[in-house]
Amino acid sequence: MSTAVVRAVRSRIVALLPSGPDLAALRRDPRRNLLAGLTVAIVALPLALGFGVSSGLGAEAGLATAVVAGALAAVFGGSNLQVSGPTGAMTVVLVPIVGRYGPTGVLTVGLLAGVLLVVLAALRAGRCMRYVPAPVVEGFTLGIACVIGLQQVPGALGVPKPAGDKVLVVTWRAVREFAAAPNWTAVGLAVAVAAVMLAGARRRPAVPFSVVAVIAATVVAQVAHLDAATPIGHVPSGLPAPSLSFLDPGSLGSLLAPAVAVAALAALESLLSASVADGMTVGQKHDPDRELLGQGLANIAAPLFGGVPATGAIARTAVNARTGANSRLAALTHAAVLGVIVFTAAPLVAKIPLAALAGVLLATAIRMVEVGSLRAMVKATRSDALILVLTAAATLALDLVYAVIIGLAVAGALALGAVARQARFDQVPLDRGDHTAEEHALLAEHIVAYRIDGPLFFAAAHRFLLELTEVADVRVVILRMSRVSTIDATGALVLKDAVEKLRRRGVLVLASGIRPGQRQVLDSVGALDLLCPRGREYASTPEAIRAARDHLETAGVLPAAPARRTVAEKPGVNGEPAR
Repeated sequence: MSTAVVRAVRSRIVALLPSGPDLAALRRDPRRNLLAGLTVAIVALPLALGFGVSSGLGAEAGLATAVVAGALAAVFGGSNLQVSGPTGAMTVVLVPIVGRYGPTGVLTVGLLAGVLLVVLAALRAGRCMRYVPAPVVEGFTLGIACVIGLQQVPGALGVPKPAGDKVLVVTWRAVREFAAAPNWTAVGLAVAVAAVMLAGARRRPAVPFSVVAVIAATVVAQVAHLDAATPIGHVPSGLPAPSLSFLDPGSLGSLLAPAVAVAALAALESLLSASVADGMTVGQKHDPDRELLGQGLANIAAPLFGGVPATGAIARTAVNARTGANSRLAALTHAAVLGVIVFTAAPLVAKIPLAALAGVLLATAIRMVEVGSLRAMVKATRSDALILVLTAAATLALDLVYAVIIGLAVAGALALGAVARQARFDQVPLDRGDHTAEEHALLAEHIVAYRIDGPLFFAAAHRFLLELTEVADVRVVILRMSRVSTIDATGALVLKDAVEKLRRRGVLVLASGIRPGQRQVLDSVGALDLLCPRGREYASTPEAIRAARDHLETAGVLPAAPARRTVAEKPGVNGEPAR
């Protein structure tokens, strides 16, 4: 390996790692960031527990993820404000994986996804986030909110989670079980917790009402001996020792596809969350590639401690930004506080009713839906509304990765259609120039000029071919190509086909204003030689018209133009030549 390559690789690695300014920023305004981190930890605790339970690996998995992934993503990530951990969106993806491969399969998927994220960071894929259309993001968020809300129905109704990996099917089965044996205690706890969170957030946004509501629900369940309020159950004190015992090399091939889905979701949600944090502050700007590296390392480490795959969490990151955080110290404090809770308060955490956590996540799902943003997207254009609805429906009916792919595909197709409609193919009048009215009439009978505006690519090329080959019975067609914005291989092939068809009818085709950037594409498919017969190119349309007239005169279609007379040949007095 050459020295230059080694230096390039080394500089790339150094650019992705924490730098001196990052470490120096940890010492800036520590009190402010410590308080912000404490606040975020209080908000994150019930969410970590709830998402751990919802994923199928238990509350301890959610806490382990929040501690391990939260700390590593804070150190190596690309945002000063990002808070990472288990999220509802990731839970939506993990539930079917747990059902098919079991808990060990989820841990392996998380590890593989972490490796994929590190590879994406090395390939500088973080910048691709800017190309995701806003309607896809809004539809994706709406669909996730619906799925998270439906996932909480069994817990809120106080029934065991029915079998199945389709959220609509599971919800329907849970409702049927509840109808057969209603558990109004669980319903009351879930509704009360959700109501306290939603009402409190409007009046006192800075107060962590989720923790207040969960503590109150736990106290009520214990004091009143509500047997119908099923608690979380055993939560071990402390994190398990790091282990790779869950790895099964024989199953890696079958787990690669789910790992790709988890990695794609982690990248999408984390970069979206970091962008939201940038927009909520002044002077903060995340590095997307470093963020992918941080999330990759976090997801490699979390499974070693029994944690589920993690992403940047929009809700917790927003709380972090709103409470005044301006460095990574806040996210690190959040992870440290949760770590202390894991080691010191596990028995208390185990007594929290599942219905209370269901209420927390129901309120979270409701708060995820930004009605104003949805209304704006729906009112913008029909295309935006269609993309939003399709993405949300696909998220609910299929899974998140397919939903994003479908949203991007539909958005791309609609965008291509809009660009293709901008391409115009118009006949333009010939410039009279030095010609008399009679000469111009003769030219107009045999020469026609067309101006091509906009892109000539695969989405618009065939319409162009149809219009060009239906040109009336003329002898010369001039294509003015100076306004062609772009041309691809399909457009060049279609142009070549149209020119060949016209030549078979005896029509000469000339082109003017071919740009240097278009020459390579036209030449590669053999269209340049057809547009420039005998190697002659014309920079302007008047030059092409003169060449067309010369051709028609040679063919005997037009009478030869009289030779231009010099000043010496001008007639003098009485018709005598001037001397």
